[in-house]
Amino acid sequence: MAFPWRISGEIVLSCNCDVFCPCVISLGKAQPSQGDCHTWWGLRIHEGHAGDETLDGLNVAAVMDIPGPLAHGDWAVGLYVDERATPAAVERLTEILTGQAGGTTGWFRIVISRLLGTRQVPITFEDTDKGWSVQIPKIIDGTVEPITGAGGEGETRVTNSAYWVAPDIVVCSGTRSRYRDWGRNWDLSGLSAEYAKVEWSGP
Repeated sequence: MAFPWRISGEIVLSCNCDVFCPCVISLGKAQPSQGDCHTWWGLRIHEGHAGDETLDGLNVAAVMDIPGPLAHGDWAVGLYVDERATPAAVERLTEILTGQAGGTTGWFRIVISRLLGTRQVPITFEDTDKGWSVQIPKIIDGTVEPITGAGGEGETRVTNSAYWVAPDIVVCSGTRSRYRDWGRNWDLSGLSAEYAKVEWSGP
């Protein structure tokens, strides 16, 4: 059943591409720099709702294992939802993040071939002195930092893009990026990462 939804917040992504991931500019059509795509991401929701269910203040994370260009599909996806979320919020967030609720993430319905599951876990998403940290005990240990801009000042950014996540992206690297779950054990440290403020909605 379709329901109106909105998510306003921040996202951190870490993947196994060399810095910088080609998906932003190619819109998922380019070959990942290692041939396939291993990625995790964390989402901090400042304000949000799914129908009558509030999503304010919740954290969400996902793992995606993709055998080639994102647009070609055959994704295996696992979802992690804040332990503070109500059962209704977990159900709605699963629908949103698998594309079933349409809108910004609606295209996920076409490319996800296998949902590994949805788990409720403690998730922290925090600002650090230099970047951002996403943590799920024994699953995600991630810290990403921006790539310094011209003249050693500011952040390197991609702006005004058609990328599905957000039009403006901060180019980062995973200074510490480990993922262990669902039969996967990845060390993505030193590889590509992104940070963005997001405004998603549907259907």
